[in-house]
Amino acid sequence: MRRSFPLTCPEFSQLSRVPRRDVLRAGSLGMLGLGGLASQVSAGPVAVNGAPGFGRAKRCIFLFMWGGPSQLETFDMKPDAPSEVRGEFDPVSTPVPGLHICEHFTHLAPLMDKVAVVRSLTHDDPAHLSSGHTTLTGHLPPVNKSDAEPPSEKDTPHLGAMLSKLRPTTGGMPSFITMPWKALHPAAPGGQAPGQHGGWLGRSYDPLLLEGDPNAADWKVPALALSDGVTAHRLDDRRHLLNVIDRQRQSLERSPVSLDLDTQQQKAFGLLTSPDVRRAFDLQQEPDEVRDAYGRNIHGQCVLLARRLAEHGVPFVSVNWHQDHKNFWDTHGNNFNRLKNDLIPPSDRALATLLTDLDQRGMLDDTLVVWVGEFGRRPQITANNAGREHHPFCYNGLLAGGGITGGAIYGKSNDIASHPIEDPASPHDLAATILHALGVDGTTTLPDRSSRPRFVYDGKPITELFS
Repeated sequence: MRRSFPLTCPEFSQLSRVPRRDVLRAGSLGMLGLGGLASQVSAGPVAVNGAPGFGRAKRCIFLFMWGGPSQLETFDMKPDAPSEVRGEFDPVSTPVPGLHICEHFTHLAPLMDKVAVVRSLTHDDPAHLSSGHTTLTGHLPPVNKSDAEPPSEKDTPHLGAMLSKLRPTTGGMPSFITMPWKALHPAAPGGQAPGQHGGWLGRSYDPLLLEGDPNAADWKVPALALSDGVTAHRLDDRRHLLNVIDRQRQSLERSPVSLDLDTQQQKAFGLLTSPDVRRAFDLQQEPDEVRDAYGRNIHGQCVLLARRLAEHGVPFVSVNWHQDHKNFWDTHGNNFNRLKNDLIPPSDRALATLLTDLDQRGMLDDTLVVWVGEFGRRPQITANNAGREHHPFCYNGLLAGGGITGGAIYGKSNDIASHPIEDPASPHDLAATILHALGVDGTTTLPDRSSRPRFVYDGKPITELFS
């Protein structure tokens, strides 16, 4: 039975004298552009683990190649395969003996001694949305092999949300940021991919979403922009008013939604009032030659911003391949032209520059960089449109920094890259490897919204990747 309370506390008396219009304005974070802001709550210390690579990384930059890059045109080429498999591109050598990659990764090829390649990633889900969930969380989605299920509170939290819960930040910086959008697929009935949010941890663990093109001259971070007429003084007044409301609300039963709103509000004010935080988001602080090196395009500038945010203390930054209105890396048709002209060049330039930049700043040793999609492409080329279909059974990904052994090759595929023949690794294992590097032990659990303990990951870390 719901309890009733006398409305006699001093805070409520004060609140009752506040005009209703001001109460509504104070509670409306939307006018500040802060509706989806994440917050962090400590879950206590993480277990100590003596396995190779454990805790070597302080932060992670996750480059999600949405759509599913072809393994045969990236890092597992098969030049001796039949013509209907091998494709149009040639392999190029790298500083690592025996490691050849696609010729169009011209900037990355000389740096492959800093990068580990996993050539045996595998699962059995050919759907973008559900396999995206598995890739981003390390757990199966509520509905597997489906492009019809949108995000829900039943989803496992994104890896960044898990880390946000376990490793809350201080000083106003968010723990988990996603840019430049939350990936969706126009051909999928469910639209947006699940697994990009706080899931069963709650909305307060959703990422801070930085939308738009940082390369645009008028691009701004919405969460850092005060609305017209809202001064810092008025913001302080609003904060005080919200505190009054919050103290009154503490006497009432509170839903998970209201708890989420509380933590969002606190992070909102932290962002708006901290000059150091605002500076971290400002790409104008970067020299022109650095911005040019990353590439003056949406992906390149997002990766540069990810480096700035990591440098300023954000533990997990996810850069999703952007909305290019050409179905991303999902090359069912025109595979070779899309890869050569639109997809590989910006990805190659941004990743290579990121690795060099992190290394020169002394950050590569404790920053884990991951490059991966949700699946690969079918070896057989579609004859009528030069495309490749979905293929989750064998694909590749890259890891660098954070204790990863540069030049390592993990796993092996067969002669047409259709299946692994050595050391198969699942997306669960990849997620476990990421969290392991970040110092999260496999015995760690978090309570869901029903207070049931859930393991943060159930895969096996690929410890062979660590030096």
